[in-house]
Amino acid sequence: MTQPEFDIVVIGGGSGGLVVAAGGAALGAKVALVEKNRLGGDCLWYGCVPSKTLIKSARVAYQMRHADRWALTPAAPRPDLARVMERVAEVIKGIEPNDSPERFRGLGVEVFFGAGKFVARGAFEVNGRKLTAKTFVIATGSRPAVPRLPGIERTPFLTNETIFDLREPVPSLLVVGAGPIGCEMAQAFRRLGSEVTVVDVAPRILPREDADAAAVVFAALTAEGIRHHLGAAILSCQGRKGDIRVMLRTADGRPTELVGTHLLIAAGRLANIEGLGLDAAGVELDNGRFVLGDDGLRTTNPAIYVIGDAAGGAQFTHVAEHHAGILLRHAIFRMRWAKPSPVVPSCTYTDPELARVGLSEAEAKHQGVAHRIYRFAFDDIDRARAEGETTGFAKIVTDPRGKVLGAAIVGAHAGELIAEYVLAVAKGMNAKELTGVIHAYPTLAQINRRVADQRLKEGLTPSSRMWIQRIFGLRGVRQ
Repeated sequence: MTQPEFDIVVIGGGSGGLVVAAGGAALGAKVALVEKNRLGGDCLWYGCVPSKTLIKSARVAYQMRHADRWALTPAAPRPDLARVMERVAEVIKGIEPNDSPERFRGLGVEVFFGAGKFVARGAFEVNGRKLTAKTFVIATGSRPAVPRLPGIERTPFLTNETIFDLREPVPSLLVVGAGPIGCEMAQAFRRLGSEVTVVDVAPRILPREDADAAAVVFAALTAEGIRHHLGAAILSCQGRKGDIRVMLRTADGRPTELVGTHLLIAAGRLANIEGLGLDAAGVELDNGRFVLGDDGLRTTNPAIYVIGDAAGGAQFTHVAEHHAGILLRHAIFRMRWAKPSPVVPSCTYTDPELARVGLSEAEAKHQGVAHRIYRFAFDDIDRARAEGETTGFAKIVTDPRGKVLGAAIVGAHAGELIAEYVLAVAKGMNAKELTGVIHAYPTLAQINRRVADQRLKEGLTPSSRMWIQRIFGLRGVRQ
């Protein structure tokens, strides 16, 4: 039998695929990387990098207007969206060399550009070249989902793949979708001077998050002048560039017309799996939406794996990169027992940020898991007061013995602060282990210890205090 030409063929040049390609080549594997557009994927071109760059410019504009919060004279910035988007493009350009085909070819990876497909269980064809391998990796990522709204096919709209191409002013933005992307872009454009209205069929924003945490973000967005129509149904869309009209039926049943200059669709994601010839490869789909993989990421064809967004589940860059590490353990070292971690942090990069890991309070209640909830407010953290960033709180979910099951943080730098609880959940730590760790003062990270302290304080009842006084001869006031 003819030996396969490659050890690994990676299909898709996004975050996960690039990690597999670079890691495999570094470990001595012969690797082919196939990409139909350009390397870097959604994260570099349309997602994490451009959105966080835009959010930073918007945050600075907001702080200038509200400088009196820090005892400074407010200024009135005049945001130029074209300049802001040029900065976004410059940041992408600065990062792009890390994902360039020249770099990967220098690592020994054979890079192919083109829309290929499987032509057999062990062969993938691109540009007339048939690639065979011991292991194939589907890392094709995802794209914005466009809901079937009446008239949407005749209405100009933006997605995360096109919004960063804007160079003209955006006087008024209509956003369909109140999830993370919709909320982030709504706030950023509002801070850059746009009138913004958010529409969603869900009764509240960020519906996958606990209601108390999402409410903090909602209050911040509303205070900044963002309008919301939640629990609403879109009856029709129409218009042309600069004049978009969306007819709603609001939650109370009233018909309402929204008018804006631009429309952003931020209503979920779809896996990029069309045209891959999966039938020829013997690869089955999960409800027709994602590639079906087992808990080790292997598809119904044991030589083919799926990682990242195409596998369904949590669709984050950090998940794709984690999947890549698991895949390399399987493909190179034959560590079939290696499985992806179920502990996946997430963060919505609004201001305040909302980060979470593990079991949420709502999930614990829905699943009937015995649990305890502990909270601590940023308002009681000295560094938060010094920074003028006192909005929000930290919350942990523990089992009755104190094992940390999950955590949520809504507040300044929540995406950074959640990392300590990611470790706690992943390692099965008890809340008391966090209370015994010294946290630098004054830092926002002290909130992670202070919320864990609440469990210890819970046990300090008047009765237990009385017995401590008696046993150790303490003379304080008895309660």
